[in-house]
Amino acid sequence: MAHAIRIQSPGPAENMKLVEVNLPAPGKGEAQIEHRAIGLNYLDVYRRSGLYPQPMPAGVGQEGAGIVTAVGEGVTHVKAGDRVAYCGGPDGSYSTARNMPAHTLVKLPKSISFETGAAMMLKGMTVQYLLRRTYKVQRGQTILFHAAAGGVGLIAMQ
Repeated sequence: MAHAIRIQSPGPAENMKLVEVNLPAPGKGEAQIEHRAIGLNYLDVYRRSGLYPQPMPAGVGQEGAGIVTAVGEGVTHVKAGDRVAYCGGPDGSYSTARNMPAHTLVKLPKSISFETGAAMMLKGMTVQYLLRRTYKVQRGQTILFHAAAGGVGLIAMQ
């Protein structure tokens, strides 16, 4: 068993309820994660409020970090005991543990805390696609980056 935040219908934060959930063994291509930290993002508020509609009932959150406790069939790049972080995939990171598609997991080096791992995935991937794929910043170019004090901006400025 695990504990998770669930919403039955879109609305205010009061709609989030802590519930006990059955956590089955991970299926094919999945890994079970015991969370040590989760990321909080505006996207979570948009989904919870109904601004971005989703099927109900629903979990909340898309970023997390923790320890792999079990892996399903076919999973080879992570194993029980590995420190991992993830972003994306089904909502539900606001939980003590969950099963995730293993291909979304990134091993965390010991030098990166669970808190940093959980907080940086979405922001880091946003910076990567903005600066390396969308605009493709080249050495010697000058760019103007608005909102450099936010999470994405702080990573981009580094």
